[in-house]
Amino acid sequence: MDSSLRDSSFETLSAGLHRDAGRWAMDLHGLVLRSVFQPVYSLSHGRAVGHEALVRAADANGAPVEPQHALRGDGSFGDLLHGDRAARMIHALNFAELVGDDPHWLFFNMQTQVFVALREVASDGFQRTLLSRCGLRGSQVVLEVLEQQVAADADFDGAVHAVRASGALIAIDDFGAGHSNFDRVWRLTPEIVKLDRALVHRAAFEAQGQRYVANVVSLLHQCGALVLMEGIETQDEAFVALEANADLVQGDLFGPPRPTLVDKTDTPPAMQTLWEHYETRRAGEQRRYHDLIRPYINAIGFASGLLADGKPLEAAVATFLELPLAEVCYLLGADATQIGDNVWAPDELLDQQSAFAPMRDTHDAHWARRPYYRRAMESVGRVQVTRPYRTLHGAHLCVTVSVAVRAGVGLRVVCGDLSWSGEAA
Repeated sequence: MDSSLRDSSFETLSAGLHRDAGRWAMDLHGLVLRSVFQPVYSLSHGRAVGHEALVRAADANGAPVEPQHALRGDGSFGDLLHGDRAARMIHALNFAELVGDDPHWLFFNMQTQVFVALREVASDGFQRTLLSRCGLRGSQVVLEVLEQQVAADADFDGAVHAVRASGALIAIDDFGAGHSNFDRVWRLTPEIVKLDRALVHRAAFEAQGQRYVANVVSLLHQCGALVLMEGIETQDEAFVALEANADLVQGDLFGPPRPTLVDKTDTPPAMQTLWEHYETRRAGEQRRYHDLIRPYINAIGFASGLLADGKPLEAAVATFLELPLAEVCYLLGADATQIGDNVWAPDELLDQQSAFAPMRDTHDAHWARRPYYRRAMESVGRVQVTRPYRTLHGAHLCVTVSVAVRAGVGLRVVCGDLSWSGEAA
């Protein structure tokens, strides 16, 4: 028989089912497929809210076989559909027996070609029949599709509509790998987005990576998605998930794949340790941050006093610009327009960043959009500190400290930038 015409109905696939060590297994392409489940934890709840089903395949001698090879067969669509349905069948059957009445999610990985074809093949009722036989609700199912393979066409959109009509949720997998694109998220509006492990791993060692991941999580939340960080293996990576405000986590640190489900009432030791150390670790980081930023806060406050006494900007900010990370100071009027020129620190910054010379003449520039202006105007006399952001005069991050002061000529905002790269970050 041509594999493209392979019968993948529920009844035909059921013939390959058998019990193995008390669980459902299936014969496929001369191999044996089994299910394992890795727990997905909610950081806030401290317990498992779902499990991702994964295939384990073995040949007749019991030797392991790569799951993708086992499911693809000869690579034709017929074999892809056959393998995909076989995996979903044993996963659903085993999950249903294990989960009982608990409202857990069951995460399925789907071949993209099969997902796209759901619009055409949904009428055969395979998924509906499967869930009905297992006693599962459509809303318990989360179908995962690779972010890189989300297509902008009617077939994919039709498949999304068919999935949602069944009550299932959609998760984008491996977001952040390769050429990721938020446009795919906006189009698909997934309920869950899984961040690629490489992003999380890098963020555990780089402060800039932590900021990047936190911003990605914030944007995904604004798109309406829950964010799941997967592949977490260390406490440092778990701390990244906490700091970035991720919703869900998955990885061997919390629980490796296994044939059974974890009890939803159990909090894994790694989760307990994470929360126990969270406040201590945050307090330590905050202490280091305040120790670093305090001299700059004091110096810009001192500068504001000198300005109030009528001193010129250059004299007022001299102490600030002598500090090791100081870059530049500038003065804004009450209307956010810069008054006069920048006053630069006496170092080699300008020579090192000469490519950004066109951005350095900021006389009469308007800074009303900047937090350092808005917040200073809202709290006259109190020094403000921004989050790190990309400076306009170099290829690096900076932090601005600012304070609004009442001088003889009216309200002014004095600002100082310090480099926030390398050790400072």
